Parts: sequence; structure tokens; C-alpha cells
Amino acid sequence: MIRQLALTFLLIFSLLLAGCAGGQATPPQAEEGLSVIATTTIAADVVSQVGGQFLQVASLLPVGADPHSFEPSPRDMASIAGADLIFANGAGLEEFLHALIENAGATARVIDLSQGISLLEGSGDEPGSDPHIWVDPNNVMVWVENIRAALSQADPQHADAYRANADAYTAELKALDAWVREQVASIPPANRRLVTDHLVFGYFAERYGLEQVGAVVPGYSTLSSPSAKELAAIESAILQHGVKAVFVGESVNPNMAQRIAEDTGIKMVYLYTGSLSAPDGPAGSYLEYIRHNVSQIVTALR
Repeated sequence: MIRQLALTFLLIFSLLLAGCAGGQATPPQAEEGLSVIATTTIAADVVSQVGGQFLQVASLLPVGADPHSFEPSPRDMASIAGADLIFANGAGLEEFLHALIENAGATARVIDLSQGISLLEGSGDEPGSDPHIWVDPNNVMVWVENIRAALSQADPQHADAYRANADAYTAELKALDAWVREQVASIPPANRRLVTDHLVFGYFAERYGLEQVGAVVPGYSTLSSPSAKELAAIESAILQHGVKAVFVGESVNPNMAQRIAEDTGIKMVYLYTGSLSAPDGPAGSYLEYIRHNVSQIVTALR
């Protein structure tokens, strides 16, 4: 009872606070349109492409945040409480979301964008599914259809516009997929091997014919710390397979990757993984995110 009263007070305080100051996760105020929250900046951009002018879209996570380590704030409770729809990556990425929705008393429908996507399953020390579905544009085409369907159901008046936007954006994603295939084809087959800070590019590797040799943190999350044995194993794999670079997310502490790069004499290359860049940066939209990352990967491996 005391905990529930405390949560209620916190929510009321958060709503008052949200009315006094702007924030990354607080949807902008407008007279019309659905108020929509997407959990990540990547999902928020794709939702915006489908929703167009008929939505107020905000990202729960700010630019540069790591989805694996994100901790919601009181302002996020207010944001969730006021949403009409919530779009989540799903596949186990947003472990914080259920408790956040419950504590905020939110009634918005949650759309799991991973529905309809064949998830890569872990094995051995990494049980569960790989949640990094967005690194393959073909999976984001499934997102687009899930978004279109949810928006059309919530706002049937603009269903035709949502379909037109979805069709146009899907065409852009198909062109992007063709471009990625062309770029990867320029990498010598013997060099098509990836080592990353954590196991983030599994769907990309499977789709485009690369091998994910391993990761600094041998798991789907950035939160673990590798043991000395695991570090030795990844360094051995790098030398054995002639890996050219270790790729590190912009939102991840690079210290371990830097050590591995120095020990093995390979390059350390930064990519965007769980977040877009700022709008004026190199990965300000999902399309730019993929193009930037692929260009970095191809340059390093070619």
C-alpha cells in the first residue's frame, strides 16, 4: 500500500514536472494526432516515416543511450502515461518496459515490432533470442508493416496515408538492401569476418554473408564483463581468422576493445549500434545509420 502511494505521488510529481520543462522522451504538444512513444531513437525514426504528419513521436531513450543499460526516470513515467501507443523493439531488448508501464499506470497499447520476424536463438552461454533485429533492413520492412497496421487500427481516418507512407518507405528499404549487398560484395571473401563489442550484428551477418567470429563481451548485452579466459579466446580467434578490425558501438565503453586491438595489432572502428546519432550527425536517420555502418565496415575489411 505504501509503495503504491509512493508510486502515485511520483507519477503526479512527474506529470507536473513534465509540464514545466521539455525533455527527450516527452512528446511535443499539438492539437491533433496520436501521441506515440517508441522505445529507441531507431524505432522512433521508422514510426515517424510511416506516421508522417499525423503523429507526435518521441523516443523514450535519448540519443546515445545504450538500450541494455537504460534506467527510466520519473519524466519517462509521465511520458509513458500520456501515450496513445507504445512501439517497442521487443525480442527481450526492453527489460525495463513492463515495470515502467505498470508503475506509470499506462493504458496505451504496446506494439512489439519483432512480431513476424524469425529470431536468432542463442546457444551455450547465451540463451534467449538476439534482440538486435534492426541491423537488417529486411527486418525493418516487417517493422513498417507492424507500424502501419497499428496506426491504421488506432486512427482509421488516416489509414490510406499510413499505407502510402509505408509503401514509399519500404521501397527505400529495398533500395538500401540492394546497396548493402553491393557494398559487401566488394569485401574479399576471406575478410568477411566481424568482431564487435557485443553480439550485435548477427542478423546483418546472416543476411549479407559475413561471419560473426565473436565479441569482446560474448553475449547479446553490453552489461557483462569478459573474463581473462574470454579475452584470450577472442584474441586467439582474431589472429587465427585474420580478422581486420574490432567494431565498437558509439554508446559503449571502448576500453576492452582498445586493449584487444592493441594486443592483436588490428584497427578499432566505431559504429552506431543501439541509437541513432544526433540529427545533424552521420547516422541521424535509420537509412543513414545503415549506410554509415556499412561504409565503416566495408572500408575496414576491404
